[in-house]
Amino acid sequence: MSRALALVCTLTPSPDRSSSDLLARQVMEELGSLGVEGEVVRIADHDVKAGVAVDLGDGDAWPALREKVLAADILLLATPIWLGHPSSLAQRVLERLNADISETDDHGRQLPYGKVAAVAVVGNEDGAHHVSAELFQGLNDLGFTLAPGAVTYWVGEAQHGTDYQDLDEAPEAVAKTTRELALNAAHLARVLGRSPYPPR
Repeated sequence: MSRALALVCTLTPSPDRSSSDLLARQVMEELGSLGVEGEVVRIADHDVKAGVAVDLGDGDAWPALREKVLAADILLLATPIWLGHPSSLAQRVLERLNADISETDDHGRQLPYGKVAAVAVVGNEDGAHHVSAELFQGLNDLGFTLAPGAVTYWVGEAQHGTDYQDLDEAPEAVAKTTRELALNAAHLARVLGRSPYPPR
């Protein structure tokens, strides 16, 4: 059975509500319906220190989260849009993952080879494509594989105050995109599990 991990990069710690957390959980529900076990982790709830190292000591929460990433077949990175960019915590996750960019397995492959990545984005302004493009490039550089339709997102009209979490239900287009992300990510994870990338 495949395993998924959602790292939610809202700046809002639990137990406060978060649109990024809601959309991530909707993706995980879809993955669950496809037989994928999952866990949602809100980065703001953990002391993930700034830097580019596997372990920065002194209570750094990243080493334990890194183990969860390495144990997962699918990594979902969920972020709000802030000033047209992913949140600072999404960038921090990429920076901490970057500590392993030169590490390889016994076959010379980057550690995330064979792992599928996907992205969930929420915001009140346009910019989801830009944000997903930033995250896609970083995740791909790190060795993750992206399926077609590897992003689901919701953005409202410019200059209005509605949050995704305040909608009565997910808009049909968002629900359809979320389902497509889950279907393709789960399928790709199964394919890569049966047929790994060749040794380097």
